[in-house]
Amino acid sequence: MFRKLFLLAMVALAAGLGVFWFVTVPAVVSAEALPAYSPNIANGQAVFNAGGCASCHAVVGEPRTMLGGGLAIPSPFGTFYAPNISPHKQNGIGDWSEANFVTAVKHGTSPAGSHYFPSFPYGSYVHAT
Repeated sequence: MFRKLFLLAMVALAAGLGVFWFVTVPAVVSAEALPAYSPNIANGQAVFNAGGCASCHAVVGEPRTMLGGGLAIPSPFGTFYAPNISPHKQNGIGDWSEANFVTAVKHGTSPAGSHYFPSFPYGSYVHAT
């Protein structure tokens, strides 16, 4: 009887770990999965404005298009600081690939494969095209 309960507990544990892994594994979008497109500045500006990017990423006291980050976002888990999302290659996201950008915005996964804290509302952009 004990052996059956032990085996049942191990199966339940394995199933629970499998579900946990499936739910928490960082999502990554491959470059091959992205549709072909032509850059469109007006569309990018519309997405920028609709997404409210400047609300967190604009430098305080500068024009809303200056995306140096730094806004403090207090939370029960500590204070988070909005990152620099400017096209600067060293201090911003200028060295990200298109797949890195889509993965971050739609799935909340950094180029390094870690999860972003949900103060970045990536869940709101999952179905964006």
